[in-house]
Amino acid sequence: MLHPPLRRRALLATASAALAAAPADRALAFPERSLRWIVAYPAGGGSDALARLIGAAMAEKLGQPIVVDNRPGAGATLGADAAAKAPPDGHTVFTGDSGNMVNAVALFRRLPYDPARDFRAVGLFADFPLVVAVPAASRFSTVADYVSAAKASPGTIACGTPGVGSPHHMAVERFMRDAGIRLNTIPYRGGAQGVNDLLAGTLDSMMVDVASAGGALRARQLRALAVTTPERWRTLPDVPTLREAGLPNYRAPAWQGLVAPAATPDAAIRRLSETLRQVMADAAISARLVEIGVEPLFQGPAEFDALMAADRAYWVPLIRELGITLDT
Repeated sequence: MLHPPLRRRALLATASAALAAAPADRALAFPERSLRWIVAYPAGGGSDALARLIGAAMAEKLGQPIVVDNRPGAGATLGADAAAKAPPDGHTVFTGDSGNMVNAVALFRRLPYDPARDFRAVGLFADFPLVVAVPAASRFSTVADYVSAAKASPGTIACGTPGVGSPHHMAVERFMRDAGIRLNTIPYRGGAQGVNDLLAGTLDSMMVDVASAGGALRARQLRALAVTTPERWRTLPDVPTLREAGLPNYRAPAWQGLVAPAATPDAAIRRLSETLRQVMADAAISARLVEIGVEPLFQGPAEFDALMAADRAYWVPLIRELGITLDT
């Protein structure tokens, strides 16, 4: 039997060991319950579909359900604000994209969250190829034709976008800047009506995404002049990039990734990021994303944070210089 002082020392040593092990035990136990994946867009759209597809695959590996929580409204700021203010315990994640993580900084005078301060990266998972599209019977056969006509008659060629401040709109703004042209930009409320006008031949051109117009492009119901991606898009291999078409520095981000509240523990971020990496390495998941019209990819937290910082450094000053705003 231990002497009382020795017994006290043994008890203290046991308690200290238990306290030291607790954080590690908690890290091993993560996640302890179901996770919430906030999407700042309505159910049924492309962002929602990606979250549900990737979330279901991650849930299998994490051993806990992932529930998609759609919080649309206010130019995607409602969902972002809800995610920023969620408990930072790793059980809430958010679809961060080039709109709510970059463009919104300049588009709104008073943003209820700070993308750089209120979030930390988990991982990048998708890029949305955008296409400069014209009606099948258009007089424009190439980007060179299009740019030449735009230079000859500034502001007369109409170019639709799914809305002011959308990644598509930003892609058009950079296209005009890099090519030295001025188009008559027409913002629609979403992309469907603009695509319908293209198909009807009543709209000169539009910046569309492959996810929403890929079928019409592949069926030659619309003519694709160029893609915005650095390389040719795999389902439209005959369509040149804007870089190939004479704009070597062109880049228009339309990416999506997973972020979490800034104070989320490192251990939770590591587990989530590694799980996302494993899911994005799954050939079946990648094939499904390509089928939808999205480029599957993966970047870890450090790379994703660097991408967001670089895009803010370019796009925020440009948007402010152009005077584009979503404030009413």
